[in-house]
Amino acid sequence: MWAGEAQYVYMSIADALKAAGARVCLFAAVSEIGAAFRSRGTDFTLTLRIVDQSRTTGISVTFFANNTALLPCVKSSGDVISLHNVVITMHCGELFVTFDKKSSSFALFEGKASTEFRPYQTSMKYHGSKHDDEILTNMRMWLVYHPPGLKDLELQLRSVKPDSNFDLVCKVLHVCQAPSGEWIFYVWDGTDIPATEFQTFLSMETFTSAPLHLEETPLPREVLCTLPCIGTVLRIFSNKFSKEILHLQRNIYWARFCSITCKQEFGIWKGTLLPSSRVRLLSNEDGSVVERLKMYDSRLTTQVHRQPMASLHKASDITDVEFNRAGYTTLMESLTNEQVTHKFKTLVRVVSAYPCQGSDLHSLLTGNHCLRLTLEDPTARIHAYVHKDDGVRFFGGFLTAGALTRKMNRLLGVPEPEEADEDTSLARNPPWIWCCLKSYRLDKYDPWGSRRYRIFGTEIRD
Repeated sequence: MWAGEAQYVYMSIADALKAAGARVCLFAAVSEIGAAFRSRGTDFTLTLRIVDQSRTTGISVTFFANNTALLPCVKSSGDVISLHNVVITMHCGELFVTFDKKSSSFALFEGKASTEFRPYQTSMKYHGSKHDDEILTNMRMWLVYHPPGLKDLELQLRSVKPDSNFDLVCKVLHVCQAPSGEWIFYVWDGTDIPATEFQTFLSMETFTSAPLHLEETPLPREVLCTLPCIGTVLRIFSNKFSKEILHLQRNIYWARFCSITCKQEFGIWKGTLLPSSRVRLLSNEDGSVVERLKMYDSRLTTQVHRQPMASLHKASDITDVEFNRAGYTTLMESLTNEQVTHKFKTLVRVVSAYPCQGSDLHSLLTGNHCLRLTLEDPTARIHAYVHKDDGVRFFGGFLTAGALTRKMNRLLGVPEPEEADEDTSLARNPPWIWCCLKSYRLDKYDPWGSRRYRIFGTEIRD
C-alpha cells in the first residue's frame, strides 16, 4: 500500500522536544481532541494533544488548513496519528508541534481495538513506509495497557459525589448565558444522579420551600422539549467563556469535562467548572461515548430500568394509587407532553410541603385551602397541589393534627421525634412514592404558562 520507497525516521516525543526548530516525524496516540476554528487570518486551525511511551503527559499539535475538511477528523481519543515533517516550535517558553499545510502530512488510524492497517483519513501529501505497520502494532499494544486519559477520575452522573474533582463524559444538550453572565452547560449521560439528603432542624419549618431549578429563569418550552426524558440533565456553571462553547451550542457534541466538581444547592446537584477545568470535544465514535449509549439503550429495554436508579429495590409502600396498572411516566415526559392536560402515574420524592404542620393541614381538610407539594425525580422538579376533595383521601380521612403531622413527616423523610433533638441538625431523606397526577390550566389563553399539577387517586397508608 505504500508509495515508492519513502522512508521516515520517527522520533519519540521526548526526543523531538530536544530539537526545537527542527522538522520531525512522529507516531503517537491522540489523547485530546480540540475544535476547529477560523484563525486570525484566512485559515482554519485545530489542536490535538498526542502522547507516546516516552511522554505520557503529551504535547499539543496545531494544524492549519484552507478549510475544515482538510483538518484531522479524529474518531476517538486513543486513535493513532502519523505525522510527517512537522515543526517543533517554541512560544512563550512552551514547546509544541506545528503542522505546516505546505510541507507537513498526516494519517489517522483506529486505536487499540483495531487490527486494520489502512488509515481512515490521510492528508493529500501523506505517504507511508513499510515499517509503519510494525510501529502501529506496537503503539496499539501499548495503548491496551495505557489508554489516554485518567480513567480513575472518570465518573458517570450516577456515581457523582459532592465536593470531589472528577472527569465527566457527557452529551452537551444546551448552552446558554445567564443574566448574571455565567455560562450554563446542560449535560446528560443517560444515568440518574444520586438522590440527595436534606440537612434540617426539626424545630424549624424548613420543609416549606424548595426551588424547581437553579437557573434564574426556567428554560423556554421549545428548548425543554429537546431534552431527554430519561436520565438526569445536570447544569454545569462556568464564569468564563471558552472557545468550545461555540461548538457545544450546536447540540451535537459529546465532551469530556476534565477536573470539574459538584455540590448540592437546595437538594439539586450543581456542577462547576474550576479554573483548572478543561472541556474536550469527543467524537460519537469515541469508546467512552459508545459505552454510555449502549448502557442507555439497554436501560430503555425494560420498564423497571426506566424508573429512577435510586428507587430500584427501594420504592416504598407508603402510598396506594388508583392507576395501579398504568405505566410509569417521568416528570420530564409529562413536562414535554404535547397535551397540556393529561393524567399519569409517577415515582417521586416529596422534597418540600406547604403547609407542613398538623394544625394547618387539619384546616386544609375543612376549609378552602390547598396543600402544595414539591415533587422530584431524576429528570425534573414540579409543584403539585392537593385540593380539599382529594386531601381527605390523600391523608386517609379526617385525622387529628398529630396523625396528619406523622403522615406528612413520613412523606418528607423526617426522622421520628425520639430519634433526634429538635435543635440537632439531621439528615432528611424522603422516600420514593407512587402517586397519580393530572395537569390542568388556569388560563385558556396561556395554557402552557398557566399549567399546574394536581395529585389525585393517591392515599398515604397508615
